[in-house]
Formats: sequence, C-alpha cells, structure tokens
Amino acid sequence: MKTVALIDPGSGNLASVRRALERAADAPMQVVLVREAAALRGADAIVLPGQGAFAACRAGLDALEGMVSALYEHVLRRGTPFLGVCVGLQLLAERGLEHGTTPGLAWMPGEVAAMDPRAPDGAPLPLPQMGWNGLDFTPGIHPLLEGIEPGDRAYFVHSYAWQGAEPAQLLATTDYGGPVPAILGRDNIVGTQFHVEKSGPVGLRMLSNFLRWSP
Repeated sequence: MKTVALIDPGSGNLASVRRALERAADAPMQVVLVREAAALRGADAIVLPGQGAFAACRAGLDALEGMVSALYEHVLRRGTPFLGVCVGLQLLAERGLEHGTTPGLAWMPGEVAAMDPRAPDGAPLPLPQMGWNGLDFTPGIHPLLEGIEPGDRAYFVHSYAWQGAEPAQLLATTDYGGPVPAILGRDNIVGTQFHVEKSGPVGLRMLSNFLRWSP
C-alpha cells in the first residue's frame, strides 16, 4: 500500500487536502499526517500544503524539529515525489517578501513578491486574486497535467506570486492582469499556486496524476 506523508506545518487545509488525496487515489493508499521528521521515512510521496502568509508558514515548518533537513534528505537526495500546494509551493522559492524578507527552502530560483495586477486600462485589479482562473500550458509538458486541457480552471486565492522562475521550471501560468505562475516543477518536485484540493475535477485529476507519478 502506498503511503503519502501530508506535512502539518500548522497553516494548511489539512482535512480538505487529505480528503482530496483519498478521493483521487485509484489504488489502496494511506495518508499519514506528519509532524515528526522521522515519519517521512518510508513515505512514497510527500505533500506540503500551506495557506496564509509566507513567513508564518515557514515558521510553522521550522517549528517541526528536523523537518527541513528531513525534507532535503528525502526529496532532494532520495528523489521522493513531492507536491507543494499554495504557500507549500511558495516556500520552495529562495525567499518571500511578505512582511519583510523570509528565507525559503531555495529548491528553485525565484522569490515570492506582492502582485500588482492591472486591467488593460491600467486600473488595479482587486487582490487577493480569488476565484476560478484558466490554466495556460503546453500539452504534454508534465505528467501532473495529463488529462487536463489548456483553459481548464483551478481555484486561486493569493496576493503574492512567484517571480523570477527558471523558464524550464515554469510549467503553467494563469492570467490576472498578465501571466501569473500557476505550476512550477523540477525533477521529482512540483507545486501549484492554486488550491488543488478546492479545484474540483481538475484538481482531483492532478492529484491522481501525482499519486501515479514515478519521476
């Protein structure tokens, strides 16, 4: 039976993410809520959710003794498939600029900075970006997007977004006064700016794809 480690940094939609993972599974699977680094041992996949401010989510992760080092070992060194959701994706950047500068995990280049979306006439668009937005990507770019079509919609809630992504790691964008990074990934790591657990059939398909993924 596959085991998925769902990390609890004290700031994520754990219950809804867990339910979505269980619904998306097409084979027997156990979702384990993890607050101890040792619990990552033996996990077949790791999911890091997050919501709220970058700094608070990083503090919550740091409060789990040994967790950052364990993530480095299991994800970067051993290649365990990893999914970051919303702020769980943002934490993979080099830094976040919300309420000051907070170091990220620096697994991919870029920083998370305040959005400044503008309508075609230059008027500011409301923040947070909240609601259903279409995804723009090249079909076949990543296994996470198998069975998803460009224009399919996902549910976003955020006022800060990734900037300075490596082009090869920017897998999908959405439009909100211009292109906004929606999915980033490299090697065995992938993350969604949107709440995949709240994105209906599209989100469930992505989770199912992630659970089947063998990078």
